[in-house]
Amino acid sequence: MLGAPPPRERADAARNRTKVLAAAAALFQRQGVDAVSMDAIAAEAGVGKGTLFRRFGDKSALVAALLDDKERDLQAAILSGPPPLGPGAPAADRVRAFVAAYAGYLFDNLDLLRVSETARPGARYRIGAYRFWHLHLAILLAEARPGADAGYLAHALLAPLGAEHVTAVLGECDAERITSGLAALVDALVGSRQAPP
Repeated sequence: MLGAPPPRERADAARNRTKVLAAAAALFQRQGVDAVSMDAIAAEAGVGKGTLFRRFGDKSALVAALLDDKERDLQAAILSGPPPLGPGAPAADRVRAFVAAYAGYLFDNLDLLRVSETARPGARYRIGAYRFWHLHLAILLAEARPGADAGYLAHALLAPLGAEHVTAVLGECDAERITSGLAALVDALVGSRQAPP
């Protein structure tokens, strides 16, 4: 039936989901995402492998579930948080704030994001979060750079924020250098920050 609320999750299923996510987060933190098997997660959570695979299917879906709340927090700050990340600041300042906030989110969750974005060819570009980030940047860039191809520029600005790219670049650049380079890239797109009078 259209408009019907989604079915409520059974209490035992909700408990199992919470246990699995907590176990996965702890194991990923201790051992790294690549080193942890689905079997190890099921054992740590105290659930059967069948329960784990029925609920999540594979490790990339489990990673996506772990990232979901974190992505929602960043999206909420963009939509209704204080400026400059939230509404009320000039578009160029909001672009700068977004790139800085996203870089922080990226470095805090690099292994999880890399698995999520590379689970299948093109996975990064098909997830809802990427479409949200892209649309947000495209709107701001259209305001900051009237007449520019804001849709393409949004993709171009998100490209160096890809987890696979950052993982590879960390071999020669530390997080501070990457963050500084991203800020310079934003300044090149939207203009240097104006000093207050």
